[in-house]
Amino acid sequence: MAIKPPILKQGDTIGIVSLGSPLEKNTINTGIQTLNDLGFNVVLGNYVYTYNGFLTGTDEERATDLMDMFSNDQVDMILPTRGGIGVKGILPYLDYSIIEDNPKIISGYSDITVLLNTLTQFSNLITFHSLLLLNFTYNTAAYNYDQFFVATSTVISPRQLQNPPNIPQISRVPGNVTGPIVGGNLTSFIGTLGTPFEIDTTGKIVFIEETNEPINTVYRYLNSLKLAGKFEDCIGIVMGECTGCANSYGESYEDLINEFLVPIGKPLMTNVTTAHGFYKATIPIGATVNLDTENNRLTILESAVSV
Repeated sequence: MAIKPPILKQGDTIGIVSLGSPLEKNTINTGIQTLNDLGFNVVLGNYVYTYNGFLTGTDEERATDLMDMFSNDQVDMILPTRGGIGVKGILPYLDYSIIEDNPKIISGYSDITVLLNTLTQFSNLITFHSLLLLNFTYNTAAYNYDQFFVATSTVISPRQLQNPPNIPQISRVPGNVTGPIVGGNLTSFIGTLGTPFEIDTTGKIVFIEETNEPINTVYRYLNSLKLAGKFEDCIGIVMGECTGCANSYGESYEDLINEFLVPIGKPLMTNVTTAHGFYKATIPIGATVNLDTENNRLTILESAVSV
């Protein structure tokens, strides 16, 4: 059974880290102020504001910042500033036994995907495919905050994962399967194939979303997953949005789903609002979910945090 981190409460301390690409100082400060306004304390890693080309600090420095947050008894949750690129560079420098012994909520998406799934695989920790620091602003949709705080600050279960009104989730292949959910940003976890941190989909429901990639590139990445056996090993597929993904050779994202994923024959749900889209569902990576595409329901069967 996966380890559930302690529940997030008002007045708790959130540790801010930059684990991939740098983020503008003003955006970081806005996020910190928003967290303070929501009633949380904030502590900063040493490299939060650092610019080192397209990264914030070296791989070892960024890994040290993350490990310091897991080791700090005063920190209740860890929140990366953004994803970008480079997060997988920190993975060899993490102490997964220390993380397992000090479970904490960690949230994010985009390139943080590789960290979320690695912590689930190597530290047996439920992680949260959800908001980054850059999303804590005055104009973030209420749906996004509701999703985040229901998942991290309550033990409500089971809980049906629903899109905002008038945005339907679409079941494409009928079936009913139950298992842990893994995945996230397609580009990010494709980059782990052939490494010790390759995503494990065996007996799991795999969740995929993407942004700003042409459809022929999305096809290339999906085909890589297929050739690596990830669709053969999984029991079901949940597709999020492909925001800003341009058609290629007259083919759209919907065409690709129908022509590539539907024939795989696994229970398939699409159009789940997540991550790079305006609306962001919170998906607890490693938690047990039920994918019922006969009744068009995706249900998180257990609380993702502990009291």
